[in-house]
Amino acid sequence: MANHKATKKDVRQATKRRERNKYYGKTTRNAIRDLKALKTGKEATEQMPDVASMIDKLAKRGIIHKNKAANLKSKLTKKVNALAAAK
Repeated sequence: MANHKATKKDVRQATKRRERNKYYGKTTRNAIRDLKALKTGKEATEQMPDVASMIDKLAKRGIIHKNKAANLKSKLTKKVNALAAAK
């Protein structure tokens, strides 16, 4: 690492961003896991918009690719719809 002030600041900023991105990613993964674990369609239907919003925010921030976000939302929607239909 160079001993320039700007380089040291860039390292600090990158560390802060990496930690923040890790937190958002892990929080979203936990929400997805919890949504998949639900057994009733009503609960899943209520939580789906929140989880989809979290996934969209990850894609917007560049933490995950937009196509990955679309695939995740698609799979979760199929699962939620199957739960809702199986009353």
